[in-house]
Amino acid sequence: MSCHHCHRITVRNLSIDGNRASLERPVGLPPWNQTFSSFYSVNGLLFTDSDGIAIQDIAFRNMPAFAVLICHSRLVRIDGIQISDSGSHAPKGWNNTTGGILLEEGVADFEIRNCTLRSIRGNGIWTHSIQMRNAGGLIAGNTFQEIGRDAIQVGHATRIRVESNRGSRIGFPASEIDVDALATPVGIDTAGNVDASVYQDNHFEEVNGKCFDLDGFHDGAVRNNTCVNRGAAGDYSWGNFGIVLNNANPDMESRNVVIEGNRISGLRFGAIFLIGSAGTVRNNYLTRLNLAHCPENARFGCDVRGQPGLTESGIYLASRGERPSPARGNLIEDNVIRGWKMKTHCIGFAPGARASDNTIRRNECSDE
Repeated sequence: MSCHHCHRITVRNLSIDGNRASLERPVGLPPWNQTFSSFYSVNGLLFTDSDGIAIQDIAFRNMPAFAVLICHSRLVRIDGIQISDSGSHAPKGWNNTTGGILLEEGVADFEIRNCTLRSIRGNGIWTHSIQMRNAGGLIAGNTFQEIGRDAIQVGHATRIRVESNRGSRIGFPASEIDVDALATPVGIDTAGNVDASVYQDNHFEEVNGKCFDLDGFHDGAVRNNTCVNRGAAGDYSWGNFGIVLNNANPDMESRNVVIEGNRISGLRFGAIFLIGSAGTVRNNYLTRLNLAHCPENARFGCDVRGQPGLTESGIYLASRGERPSPARGNLIEDNVIRGWKMKTHCIGFAPGARASDNTIRRNECSDE
């Protein structure tokens, strides 16, 4: 079903089988300047330039592309839908982002609540934009299981709340991961320019990648989330840091990011990769860090060019992401940091980042 310039439409109480076995065709991602809605043709529900859209209690399965795709619309409410066994492959056999719910190109005033997504090849729930930022959204109370890319991605947006979502086995099976794009799976990902947003009270288990990727995130908070891996380093082929800041988008700077009250356990490397200024890292409980036993165990990729000591540090103050942005003026206090040799590698510094440029106090560091 597709609709252009729709107003006050409700779609509810349906079961939709997308016949993926017959309709799927290997296809890559669209060019950077083309919308997903104009590129993928075998979606479940497609709304463009619409307002007042409600999608409720629908079961999707075997969708070749997206179950729900909404472009340049407002007043969107998605509640209680189920999506399973959906998404297609790129020509080389890994995911091409499809399978879940996508809002793109300036979707405003939206809510996505109480949905269940299982066995999705690409992203679960995400926003994306080439130009117009998405704004004023809530992603809450959703459940994810077996997601090949990101459970949630907030892309090029402002004023987004991501709350009380749960996920397990993110980045599994590993054969689905987009190797060409180096698309490390993430529990909650960020892209573009994202501000005035809060990620809180989310819980993830068994993440084959990063717990939180804050690329483009600024003037916002990541609070009271948990991310727990119970296996060994070899169980996570794309294992990484827990929380990673970055600044790939030239329209933003990593600043005023609050990271507090999070519980992160079982990371291949460290817990937090920090760049930028005026951030707060407080009261986080970070355990079972450096499962790879870096730098002694080179087979897990312990050496990162230009970032000495990165993979063996619990919290790493870096000098740059995609662009230079030394960690300065940040407050790092009252964190518990435990793991392999964390008593001596609790907090690390890249060349160009100095302890004296930040306030670091009352952190508990111990081996585990």
